[in-house]
Amino acid sequence: MKTILTLAAVAVCSVFLMAGCGPSGGATPDGGSGGTETKRFKIGVSIPAADHGWTAGVGWWAKEAAALYPNAEWIIETAVGPDEQITDLQNLQSQGVDAMVILATDSAPVTPAAKKLHEAGILIVNVDRGFTEPVADVFIAGDNSAFGRKSAEFMAQKLGGKGNIVILAGIAGTNVSKDRVAAFKKVMAGHPNIRIVAEEAADWNREKADKAMQNILTANPKIDAVWASDDDMALGAENAIKAAGRDKEMWMLGGAGMKDIVKRVMDGDAMYPANITYPPSMIALGMQQAIGILTAGRDKAMQFVPKSIIIDVELITPENAKSYYFPDSIY
Repeated sequence: MKTILTLAAVAVCSVFLMAGCGPSGGATPDGGSGGTETKRFKIGVSIPAADHGWTAGVGWWAKEAAALYPNAEWIIETAVGPDEQITDLQNLQSQGVDAMVILATDSAPVTPAAKKLHEAGILIVNVDRGFTEPVADVFIAGDNSAFGRKSAEFMAQKLGGKGNIVILAGIAGTNVSKDRVAAFKKVMAGHPNIRIVAEEAADWNREKADKAMQNILTANPKIDAVWASDDDMALGAENAIKAAGRDKEMWMLGGAGMKDIVKRVMDGDAMYPANITYPPSMIALGMQQAIGILTAGRDKAMQFVPKSIIIDVELITPENAKSYYFPDSIY
């Protein structure tokens, strides 16, 4: 069972799930009780360390979500890479967690560790970077295929169906990057006069994107546009482009709705004519799903909770950017 949600529907879904968790006269999600004492659940949250803006946003939203449900015991661990994350997962299991909310640093190496947790009876909510095996009870992510497709459609239209473009991909082993790039290329296959002159993986990292773009600029004297597939990588690539004095030659499309980039779209900055949404707040939705399922009773709740929740992505343009600009946000 799969559900596709718009950004506005995410909050509605979460509230609906939580409101329906407490049986009449029984425990409520926030630990309240109608005469019976609720169990204090222990829930682990394993996420990547803040190596770029989007993951910093994930960490911020995880803390916000934990504060909403203080009667659960939340253990939030951040990891630099898969080896550290696997150790974190093992440690969390030894602490007797009832559920785990996992945003993998890298899908493939983390999947076996998540599978062991699932086999041990721990509820698994997988967010964003999907496992390579179906070991999660619930999977929540943005629609990465739509992300790549809408990005390519916008670029092809703005280029008038012809030009030289560059692709900066994310972490090669993650489904997020693979799905985005595959969908992007599928659209571009229908535009034979648009030529992909270079493609590099920059791991969602600003510094790596800067270095990769330096090499690409040296090798390619004519570039019309850059698809960075992430706002941090876009800023890194922009730094290299400006350093080379070629910022009047090309424009770029990032993604994920970083407030600084959305502001530039809103202001009509020629370098950033558009953006694509991909909210880090999806980790909060994952945490709400976990506490909601546990509070309602796992067997009962899983009859109604979708196995897969896919959050729709939207194209941000100067005309609608104001609706996506949140100056007080961390990201």
